[in-house]
Amino acid sequence: MDIRFQSNGIYAADIDLWLDPAEGAEAAWLSHGHSDHARGYHGRAWATPQTMDFYDARWPAENGTGGSRQRVEPGERFEWRGARCTVFPAGHILGAAQLLIESGEERVVYTGDIKLRAPLCGLATEIVPCDRLIIECTFGLPIYHFLDREEAARHIAAFARECLDDGVTPVFYGYALGRGQEIAHVLCQAGIPVAVHGAVARFIPNYERAGYAFDGWRPYQPKATRGMALVVTPGLRNTLEAGGGALRVAYVSGWAGLANARARAGAEELIPYSDHGDFSELVEIIERSQAKRVDLVHGYTDAFARILRQRGIEAYSSKALSGVEQDFGGGGGVE
Repeated sequence: MDIRFQSNGIYAADIDLWLDPAEGAEAAWLSHGHSDHARGYHGRAWATPQTMDFYDARWPAENGTGGSRQRVEPGERFEWRGARCTVFPAGHILGAAQLLIESGEERVVYTGDIKLRAPLCGLATEIVPCDRLIIECTFGLPIYHFLDREEAARHIAAFARECLDDGVTPVFYGYALGRGQEIAHVLCQAGIPVAVHGAVARFIPNYERAGYAFDGWRPYQPKATRGMALVVTPGLRNTLEAGGGALRVAYVSGWAGLANARARAGAEELIPYSDHGDFSELVEIIERSQAKRVDLVHGYTDAFARILRQRGIEAYSSKALSGVEQDFGGGGGVE
């Protein structure tokens, strides 16, 4: 299959289908709802129902060209220009999914952002056997090792309880979609009072419709945080620090495993949990897929390709293939 790695996305030329394009396209597959993957007005777009809801919230059809938007559940299939396209869970954020494209005798899988460990919220990844695998590798170096969801949940709840017992406000910075809802869900399940910033709270109903409970949370109000854990966006850091209250910050991220993470995040607690796969997860996905060729996008594509070739896997960096230096979606995606 003719797969082209371009500065504005990945293009399956044989069937005229774009994979997470950076701008509007005639036909597009949207792997998940983060704004660096689901954006632009498309003539026709396919995504899981949850991903399409996130996309619709940012790019409402009435403001664009009014193209066709088709919701496809994991396990379901759609036909496009002679190819069979089947959807499989990717475990990244709620609604994230891989796409298997079967054209002729070739099976090509595009993972989008992916992890193998089960997520705190969302469906676990299914590994799909294929001939060619296009996979993200945001954390494709051996230095990255992440907690599983049970360990991460214990760390999050324990940190919050310890802070509240000490009369200090625990603060968790989370992205508006994905990490923020996962942290809030863990705190609510643990019975810990939690105030949630509006940018994160906006998408809590989407998670509730998927079956995740958020009992007892309150909207974040700057002067009403005593006795509660806070789940806020990173952009609120300066405001919180200027408030002068007693705060402790937990950094829940794949980057928390780096030596400079504490200073970089201004955090006292480092919790290395990510909605991306760590090095061992990525290697396992690749090996179990039995792909004859692996194309790497986002992150450490050059270094990871060299590591995989040393293991006998035919792997290529998307940078080398496309001739562009930037990674698609803004350089590594939302983590």
